[in-house]
Amino acid sequence: MTNKISKEPSQRQLKVGEEIRHVLASVIQRGELVDEALMDVMISVTEVSVSPDLKIATAYIMPLGGKNMEAIIKGLARCKGFLRKRLGEKLTLRYTPDLRFRPDDSFATAGYIEDLFRNPQVSRDTKKNNLDEEE
Repeated sequence: MTNKISKEPSQRQLKVGEEIRHVLASVIQRGELVDEALMDVMISVTEVSVSPDLKIATAYIMPLGGKNMEAIIKGLARCKGFLRKRLGEKLTLRYTPDLRFRPDDSFATAGYIEDLFRNPQVSRDTKKNNLDEEE
């Protein structure tokens, strides 16, 4: 038996993460959360990553417009018990995972990369590489 340590999530982790994302998004969209910080705010659950033992789920969220992120994360943390109860009702897992909420910075990272490609020096280099490949 090999002792292989994989850094990639298993298919089970990905499937459970996606199911949790759907449940969280549904609860948030229907306005079931009663917290002052979450009232009249559109929130997207962009991804949920689950620990290998399926006991911790980290939900990456992005409010529409990206404003009041800290207050929204604190509001979701206050509603964690209610959200875990909803997850327990919808999922068929032995343990309902503990929820953690983090801001999704993938949009900022994508914007940074896009800005890099718009940089004249980088643009010149990519055009040069494309010409070299065509020859």
